Amino acid sequence: MPAFLYIHIPFCIKKCLYCDFLSVPYDESLVKAYTDALCKELILKKNDAGDLKTVYVGGGTPSILSEKCFREVFECLKNNFKFSDSHEITVEANPGTVDKSKIDTMLSLGVNRLSIGVQSFNDAELKTLGRIHTSDEALKAIETIKNSGIDNFSIDLIYGIPGQTDDSWRKTVSRAVELSPAHISSYELTTEKDTPLYRLIQSSEVKMPDEDMVLSMYDYAIDYLTSKGYEHYEISNFALPQFRCLHNLNYWSRGEYIGAGAGAHSFIRGFRSQNTGDIRKYIEEIKKEIIPEAESVEIKCEDAIKEFIFLNLRKTEGISLLKAEALGVDMSGVCRGLIEDGYLEIKGDYLRLSRKGLVISNAIIIRLFEGLGLD
Repeated sequence: MPAFLYIHIPFCIKKCLYCDFLSVPYDESLVKAYTDALCKELILKKNDAGDLKTVYVGGGTPSILSEKCFREVFECLKNNFKFSDSHEITVEANPGTVDKSKIDTMLSLGVNRLSIGVQSFNDAELKTLGRIHTSDEALKAIETIKNSGIDNFSIDLIYGIPGQTDDSWRKTVSRAVELSPAHISSYELTTEKDTPLYRLIQSSEVKMPDEDMVLSMYDYAIDYLTSKGYEHYEISNFALPQFRCLHNLNYWSRGEYIGAGAGAHSFIRGFRSQNTGDIRKYIEEIKKEIIPEAESVEIKCEDAIKEFIFLNLRKTEGISLLKAEALGVDMSGVCRGLIEDGYLEIKGDYLRLSRKGLVISNAIIIRLFEGLGLD
């Protein structure tokens, strides 16, 4: 039974210009109705769960919730789910929506990990992204978190921002390390269709950095963060020893999980499903004790193999050749050329992307699919 639970909070003060995640402006009455529905969905799904190893509250901006709503959700969890002895409970937070009182409330409810969406310590870059906070506000929020006794917190950063330079990126990464987070995520900015940033780029109002600069930023993050003691354990993620994100590791290991909330995904018994992203429809269906699934798809053999390859290669540890063999996949022949070209390497039982392969991981994965005859 799944021991990993994701909870989606789809509310923000303001949607960022690059964001294509499910989120809507904060509305107090809608938030209250949504919180009630979310708790009912959790109760409906409690028998599907094993003893929980992780809970991850994402969004949106979960830290926008009132302390009362936080209590309602976490009391529901406490009363309806069992937890493993050593469990990880993460809440995503925006620097503009946290204060000491809210952090203390989360701590009292069992939250033991925070993921802080800083993105940049450069105010011009934050403005380009449409973030609601400034660099100083991010620094103050992190100081408040540290003073509250939370040592397991993660800082999210973005590189490849229009107008960003090598120098500004290096200063952002350096400033992040100075704050001593247990974990740092470093994501390349992707321009998704139907976002304001995409439209600005298409109209030439803003210009993305060139590919060589973006690769240089990624290389710098790897070199600098590993030199400071952070393990590069996934394409975009770095952690101090013993502080890897257990929830996300389950995703990358193709483990089962339960999703609750509008737009949330689940993976149970070979089926991937997704709740409706229509928040009002979600609330109305839950009132009728109906799980409002928008889709449910069985992941059959070929797609399961593709997921196994794609997800496990995200981890710098790579793919277990023994597990691949158990799935009926012989990686040796198809990988020979990529190994000779320096894009893949074998260490013990694991096939993994080399440093050269990491920067073009999607292209390498496509070549693997083609070599295995996977569409």
